[in-house]
Amino acid sequence: MNKKIISGILISAVLVYLSVKGVHFEDVRRSLENIHPGRVLLFTVLVLIMQFLRSYRWGVILKPLEKIDQLSLFSVTSVGFMAIAAIPARIGELARPYLISQKSSIKMSSALGTILIERILDSFTVLGIAVIILLKVDLPSWMMQSSFFFFLLAAALFCFVLFLLLRRDNALKWINRILQKLPGKFANKIDEIIHHFIDGFQIIRNVRLLLYLFFLSVLIWLIDVLAIYTLLSAFGLDLPVMASFVLMIILIVGIAMPAGPGYIGNWHYACILALSFFSLNKADALSFAVVYHFLSMVIVLVLGLAFLPMQHLSLSDMKRQMKRTTL
Repeated sequence: MNKKIISGILISAVLVYLSVKGVHFEDVRRSLENIHPGRVLLFTVLVLIMQFLRSYRWGVILKPLEKIDQLSLFSVTSVGFMAIAAIPARIGELARPYLISQKSSIKMSSALGTILIERILDSFTVLGIAVIILLKVDLPSWMMQSSFFFFLLAAALFCFVLFLLLRRDNALKWINRILQKLPGKFANKIDEIIHHFIDGFQIIRNVRLLLYLFFLSVLIWLIDVLAIYTLLSAFGLDLPVMASFVLMIILIVGIAMPAGPGYIGNWHYACILALSFFSLNKADALSFAVVYHFLSMVIVLVLGLAFLPMQHLSLSDMKRQMKRTTL
């Protein structure tokens, strides 16, 4: 764990250096002075709408297990995203499954299964957008190849999940053969976890709801693109909508890498790299990256801290309990 934290911080430090290298901070200051506050407010509203839709979509995925009220979904989602940003080494990814298991009869391992479905939906949506965008924009060939590769990887993962659900008995027999090599008590615990984990895939059985989830996923990411475009316009930057699509895609890749708390460095360098494809000077790109990161983190932290009392936990308590929790 410590090695992951150290490597993330080192990567962040290197990317911070690359982000500020060769930039005149007087140019950054001038760029920041030209921000349009009304468009910043609109950006904030769009991010809040995106967060609401994420929590609503998660509720649809959880519905076959248990119907959760929207306030609980939004509060858990808000605290969960704060945990992802604040707790290093990706421990924060366990926050939403852990918290929803405390508020309902849903097992944590089943909730983790629903998070996997959510990740697959996002992967299909973003990679589908990426393939379309890369066909229209002259970008490096490695981006096209990477997009196709990850799209195929997401498709393979979806097929595996479908196999686990539709051929559950056969899959479990195969898994049990492996578990037989483990100590009895430990094997039984793993077997129970896998059963509950597969329960989290139940939404796949309902084709109508699955299509609805894909619609929600497309809507969520299009709102994200609109939010980015709105913030770019707040700086008076005359860039095409395509720049917002490219920035979104590269930023997702950037923050998926190991990073220190808050994606510092990863976020900024990804923004600068994406905007360089549209000939934006580095000072303006850095100014945008700093504000985009700051606003995004503030929204996440304010929402998370606002709803944290509803979970009857402090952030340190949640971190400690997630470390101790066994699925």
